[in-house]
Formats: sequence, structure tokens, C-alpha cells
Amino acid sequence: MRKKIVAGNWKMNLTFEEAEELVGTLAEELDGKKKKCEVVLCPPSPYLEMASDYADESGLHIAAQNVSEFDNGAYTGEVSASMLASMEIEYCIIGHSERRKYFGETNAQLAKKADQLLEAGIYPIFCIGELLEERNANKHFEVVRQQISEGLFHLNKEEFSNVVIAYEPVWAIGTGVTASPEQAQEMHAFIRGLLAEKYGSTLADETTILYGGSCNAKNAAELFAKPDVDGGLIGGASLKSDDFLTITQSF
Repeated sequence: MRKKIVAGNWKMNLTFEEAEELVGTLAEELDGKKKKCEVVLCPPSPYLEMASDYADESGLHIAAQNVSEFDNGAYTGEVSASMLASMEIEYCIIGHSERRKYFGETNAQLAKKADQLLEAGIYPIFCIGELLEERNANKHFEVVRQQISEGLFHLNKEEFSNVVIAYEPVWAIGTGVTASPEQAQEMHAFIRGLLAEKYGSTLADETTILYGGSCNAKNAAELFAKPDVDGGLIGGASLKSDDFLTITQSF
């Protein structure tokens, strides 16, 4: 049975004090309570150690927002997978549309990042999704197929079994526009079909596929009710403790 996950991507937000207050509130609210999903927090890298300390006591899981494609060495400003592993970070987002857009990350680079994470024992949360013009041109399936095949299909079955997919239509990120539950389900089913073609139906059925793109406390339950939507990669709503907690209970 595949994992249900709600991951909160804080992006480049919050001071240290604000971050500690938020993670502390979430940890207190979730400590000892039955969780309907795995709850993952993705704070900025300077806050990972602090967040990990809280996570140990409350059953939260911590993810980094990015990782270097390189091993340790002369790469000023980069953070390696082995560094994250040494802090017991469990997950790491790679391929977020903002990284692709603003930092020019390619599928080839992301394939290397996936390799680095898996070698370090960290679960990649691999982001994919189309631009508005690509959807309007009816190229959205083609775009997603290329992103997955070039970024992940070099992995063998055992390696891929540790990957989480996050579908985030770029036109719905930070815009307040959300893909309809039907649009999300259509793409998630398409993705699962691609995985079945490559790795077989068993592995495809066990792969967690998250929805990202203006998922919030009001629409999460309707999105998560779809059979191929296994949770969400949450942006702005993850910065509000009440909203994020509501989303984690939306299964």
C-alpha cells in the first residue's frame, strides 16, 4: 500500500524565530496524535537542524528543498547529499519549477541529483509539471513524460521504489488557481501509467504521487479523494499552522 504524504515547502520564507515557532506549534499539535499521513516539513536549509530536533520528538519528517548534483568539494554555496544525510534528513525536493525556471536546472542535472540522494539514503521528491502555454498547446502529457523519462528512468526498480513524484502544474503555483480534481487525477493516472510501462504495475501502484499547485485547506480533501492523488506538496498554506494541520487531516 502506497504512502500518503503531505509535505510543506516553506520556500525562502521566515526568520529563524518564525520558523522555530511554526515547527514548534506543528510538533506540539501532532505529537502523540494519530496521523492520517506522513507529515513532512521542508524548511530553508539553515533551519534543517533545528527542525530535525523537533521532528525527533513528534513524528514529523524533514526534507531539504534542494541538493547539489556534486559530491563534497569545491562548490561554494552548495549542500551535498552526504551533508543532509549526516543531519538525518529523510527527504529532499528536487526539480521544483522555481529551480527549473530561475536556476536553469535541466533533467540531466536532476538525474544526477536523484542519484546523489539515493546513494545517501534520502528519498527524492521529484517535481514535474507543465507551463500554461504547454497545457494550452495540449503538450502537457508530452512535457511530463520527458521530465520523468530523462530525470528518473535511468534508475532500476529498487532505486525507483524510493522516489516520490510531485506533479505541480506550473500555472497553478502561487497563482491561486488550482487544477481541478479531475485534471489532477487525469495527470496522476497518466504518470502512474508511465511508471507501469517502465517498471511494472506493482511498483507503479506503490509509488506515491503528490499534487502541488495552490492546494489549500479548502480544496485538499476533494483533491486527495481522487484515487491516484496520494497527498500534496503544499506551498503558501504550509506557512499557516492551522491551514497546514487541516490539510494533513484531509484524507
